[in-house]
Amino acid sequence: MSTLPACPKCNSEFTYEDGQLLICPECAYEWSADSPGEAVADGDKVIKDSVGNTLQDGDTITVIKDLKVKGSSLVVKVGTKVKGIRLCDGDHDIDCKIDGIGAMKLKSEFVRKV
Repeated sequence: MSTLPACPKCNSEFTYEDGQLLICPECAYEWSADSPGEAVADGDKVIKDSVGNTLQDGDTITVIKDLKVKGSSLVVKVGTKVKGIRLCDGDHDIDCKIDGIGAMKLKSEFVRKV
């Protein structure tokens, strides 16, 4: 049986693994198994592109699928490069400006980091 470390926040011994994170069921504290001093805050959501690369504000991405613009006859074509993205909360987690179309929100599952 493997011994997991106690929770660094409340010292609970009932921690469990979820992927690469260790989680305390008593205080809901999450931290990385590799670096126990570094915690994932409740509001910090890691947003990844279609191939698993972590996205950050200011990144450049490319669209991997033709996307119809709702309420318009415009289409964002495959290979469209978007510079200077901003990450936001919600279903559409990328806020950006696309040349020829304007301000848009995209889902991270339809883009790839350049």
